[in-house]
Amino acid sequence: MSILKIAKMGHPILRKKSQEIVDPRSDSTKYLLDDMIETLEDIQGLGLAAPQVHVSKRLVIFYSPDEKSNHNDMSLSILINPIIEPLGSEIDYDWEGCLSVPGLRGLVPRYNKIRYSGFNQEGEFFDKVVDGLHARVVQHECDHLDGILYVQRMDKLENLIFESEMKFFGNT
Repeated sequence: MSILKIAKMGHPILRKKSQEIVDPRSDSTKYLLDDMIETLEDIQGLGLAAPQVHVSKRLVIFYSPDEKSNHNDMSLSILINPIIEPLGSEIDYDWEGCLSVPGLRGLVPRYNKIRYSGFNQEGEFFDKVVDGLHARVVQHECDHLDGILYVQRMDKLENLIFESEMKFFGNT
């Protein structure tokens, strides 16, 4: 396993649509997944998309609240070839950061409730309905697969700030 280099905002790989993974159970997918997990653990992030590690494939990993533990524990989720469908029109705003946009935070609108589907690492199809932080993380990571960074979702660039200035925003 290897710790992979993170692509930063401005790198061309972050601006293009990723290719579907033909076989979620292939050795190449397994190796990529192992490296992404090791990389995410090393950088202590919340999520990581394959384009962020210079691989234009539709694969994301992320920590999400464990539905069985009152949202206090986080479990690692693996999502291959995802499809996202907003459920309802309720939009929530919250601060987001990104490993590809280091040192900055932005106030980003996201759908509060979504349905997402895709394949896990065993190639099994699944479908989930989620809301809140789980929905936000899925939308953020899957945006990377379509060449979109969170700053492109923001309504007002005045709400893009350095992390060191977050103290001026109270309880954020």
